[in-house]
Amino acid sequence: MIVHPIPPLFNENSQTLILGSFPSVKSREAAFFYGHPQNRFWTVIAILYGVEKPQTVEEKKKLVLENNLAMWDVIESCEIEGSADSTISNVTANDLSIILENSRVDRIFVNGKTAEKCYKKYTYPKTGIKAICLPSTSPANAAWSIDRLVEAWKIILE
Repeated sequence: MIVHPIPPLFNENSQTLILGSFPSVKSREAAFFYGHPQNRFWTVIAILYGVEKPQTVEEKKKLVLENNLAMWDVIESCEIEGSADSTISNVTANDLSIILENSRVDRIFVNGKTAEKCYKKYTYPKTGIKAICLPSTSPANAAWSIDRLVEAWKIILE
């Protein structure tokens, strides 16, 4: 059983919550979201907000908070082989109330199908907030180019 090592990132101004499934091995090592160099999350977010791609954890945190975003993952703990979402089992979901009660979050997006499936099963019954599924920024989702991802992810700017 692996427990999620990264605290939620949000502040009182956060309005849009982006949830992944569970941190990859690289993210767990980096102790921050989307730590794998080939994950396109930070590239997509930087393009959407018209800024340089952040390199450090501090730059990433600043980008998220300055744009009223919040970040976390659906899963608090699970069994997983390496970073493969397909191997996730014995899921316990994160309690999103810490974010929802201490921010202005009124929109939730999930990064990929595994996050969507887990959100619908474990989290939606508690929050009652429908999550919009965006195409995964993971390198495993190779069918989606950066341009296609940016186009799909533009919805977070609305």
